[in-house]
Amino acid sequence: MTINLAVIVFDVNETLSDMSPLADRFVDVGAPGLMAGVWFAGLLRDGFALTVVGANEKFATIAAELLHENLTGLPLNRSVDEAVEYILRGFASLALHPDVAGAVRTFAASGMRLVTLSNGSTQLAETLFRAANIREEFEMLLSVEDAPGWKPLRAAYEYAADACGVEVGRMLLTAVHPWDIHGAALAGLRTAWINRAGATYPGYFTAPDITVSTLDELASILGNDA
Repeated sequence: MTINLAVIVFDVNETLSDMSPLADRFVDVGAPGLMAGVWFAGLLRDGFALTVVGANEKFATIAAELLHENLTGLPLNRSVDEAVEYILRGFASLALHPDVAGAVRTFAASGMRLVTLSNGSTQLAETLFRAANIREEFEMLLSVEDAPGWKPLRAAYEYAADACGVEVGRMLLTAVHPWDIHGAALAGLRTAWINRAGATYPGYFTAPDITVSTLDELASILGNDA
């Protein structure tokens, strides 16, 4: 399948960043490690809910307030405020998934324009990419903080297209989240689902144009289509 692409748009949280170490931070403060996934899912839920009613709150604000709520009442080994601060500091020490840096260099070497579109801040992507020496491969780091609302709102993807000066149909949204794939597809973007976990794609979401298990595999596919 040939895809006439100009820009690859990358989701950041979980797609590029390995967020699994955050579970250790929950354990460190005396909370269950499994709470990390529950908290992050709730963070997305509340961000989506605010977007539905026309609000656009910052990722960091929701993350801190919801984490404070989740940790209150647990037998922690420090105050709730200290636990919240310790866990959130973990974002700054996250690393990229092993398949990211090499694939990004391959995409960039092929002449593809690379940008991010995150529901979080651009600072996390800056930190991740500079640590891996791939910041210069990205033309722009975009955040929904500057868009009308969070992904999967259509206007969030249109904001990215406007920022890049291209038609939405010449952009490929690359993400691990089916809800992100679905939103991008409805907005007119092409889509690539990174299925590192071997999961089953939900039938109620629009299917991706491409499904791969690693970014290296995606780079190979796009290289063959070039």
